[in-house]
Amino acid sequence: MTSPTRFIHQFQQPVPVDETLPTMYDLPSDNPEEPGLPDEFHLFQPLLLMLTFIPPNWNPELVYSAIDLNLYYDVEHTLWYKRPDWFGVVGVQRLYQGQDLRLSYVTWQEKVNPTVVVELLSPGTEDEDLGETESEPNKPPTKWFVYEKILQVPYYVIFSRYTNELQGFRLVDGEYQAMNLTDGRLLMPEIGLSLGVWEGTFRGMPRLWLRWLTLNGELIPHPSEEAIAAKQETQQVKQEIQQAKQEIQQAKQETQQAKQDAQQAQQEADEAKRRAEKLAERLRQLGIDLDEVE
Repeated sequence: MTSPTRFIHQFQQPVPVDETLPTMYDLPSDNPEEPGLPDEFHLFQPLLLMLTFIPPNWNPELVYSAIDLNLYYDVEHTLWYKRPDWFGVVGVQRLYQGQDLRLSYVTWQEKVNPTVVVELLSPGTEDEDLGETESEPNKPPTKWFVYEKILQVPYYVIFSRYTNELQGFRLVDGEYQAMNLTDGRLLMPEIGLSLGVWEGTFRGMPRLWLRWLTLNGELIPHPSEEAIAAKQETQQVKQEIQQAKQEIQQAKQETQQAKQDAQQAQQEADEAKRRAEKLAERLRQLGIDLDEVE
């Protein structure tokens, strides 16, 4: 019988290094039968979008966003759905019917369509994301057609992690028109936000990330950043309190010193007065009238 130790060692043999073997850059990152399944970037990037999607002119209880969630859109084909990498909605309850987490987003029940959809380009879905594929008869329509014609999503955004290119499309008279970037951002005044490419570190990974900002371009902090800022602010307050204590202590010391100096001066004045009185008494004993002395 093989001992447990020997059994474990059988699976801990060093992996041979072969430069001809494919790397993660050579192998597909999704399932050809269901392209677009998430890799790490497709997990973290939508999470950053979700954490910073805070429209300032909306009650947070009426703001919803989702990552890789089935979006059902056709009441006549109830099994047809799209699965955006991320989408946000304003004007709908955060919880389904105010009480439960959503299993999917069913538009004919919600009565509110997404406000903005973000697709992250993948090799297997790029053509459809960019609207370069045509819908086939008797099959679900393409993403572009669903977002533009059926759901009429006001803003459709595409971002490539490979080129860091940001593209935005705004619905105008029922058709998507390419948006111009303003200071590198897509402005969405209806929700008081803009979307831009930010260089920073999220979940320990420094790179260019897509994230929400104010219309003026100020970053909307996510909870981790808020916690760091709060900690720094607390530390700053502690330092200011310590500085104030030191200043108070310094003031007390200066007051004490001033008091001691005043006492010393009073003592010296009293001593000078005593000497003067003693001298005057001595002169009177000698018969000298001080009033006649110049």
